[in-house]
Amino acid sequence: MNSSSPDTQRFNPQGVLSFDLETTDKNPFNARIVTSALVRIDSTGAHPYEMLADPGVEIPEEAAKIHGITTEYAREHGRPHDEVLAETIKIIQKAWDDGLTLIVFNAAYDLTILRELTGDFLVSGPVYDPFVIDKALDPYRKGRRTLSDQCEHYGVRIDNAHEATSDALAAARIAWVQAKKRFVTDIEDLSLNELMEFQAVKYYEFQSSFKKHLEGKGRDASTVNTSWPLQSRS
Repeated sequence: MNSSSPDTQRFNPQGVLSFDLETTDKNPFNARIVTSALVRIDSTGAHPYEMLADPGVEIPEEAAKIHGITTEYAREHGRPHDEVLAETIKIIQKAWDDGLTLIVFNAAYDLTILRELTGDFLVSGPVYDPFVIDKALDPYRKGRRTLSDQCEHYGVRIDNAHEATSDALAAARIAWVQAKKRFVTDIEDLSLNELMEFQAVKYYEFQSSFKKHLEGKGRDASTVNTSWPLQSRS
């Protein structure tokens, strides 16, 4: 176990576990896992591990078009859903115990799924969200902020968008560029605890602003989440 305290430890993009899920639903309160990718990155290199799950429900055609995995394929080749869920959480918790930071692009989606599926998943270690960092530190940039768009913006490779391991690796590459090139002075002096607080506050601010924008136009804003890294039920 790493003895460094999150009160003093800084973000190290070469000591991380990058995590991504492909799922059955865009709504994290309804989604089940289809693939879970966990890429441990340390001094020995990148070590990817991906699991295919049988979600136990039909994979909607819309979801299958995104990640390419059909209900039939998942049923034939996937492991039991709860087994994949349990191993995913075990690997994440082991990484935190080892002093690694969890990288998750749009963490409020993936981590909420783990909480909803278990009922008791807690964020007990540091999380770095390249999506939140990008929006917080470059708020006025025009254009979309999807993973693929950010890969283009930061000049990093994405091998196969919406394939879980490729997405996890791409998120880690973006985090490295953010922390070591683009936003060095904004990130390097923050402890991991301060970095967590920074992301939570910024997420609340820009999501609250978006919510007010929708309300001002008379549109439904009830589903806009303002909590990070876990969504709260409205």
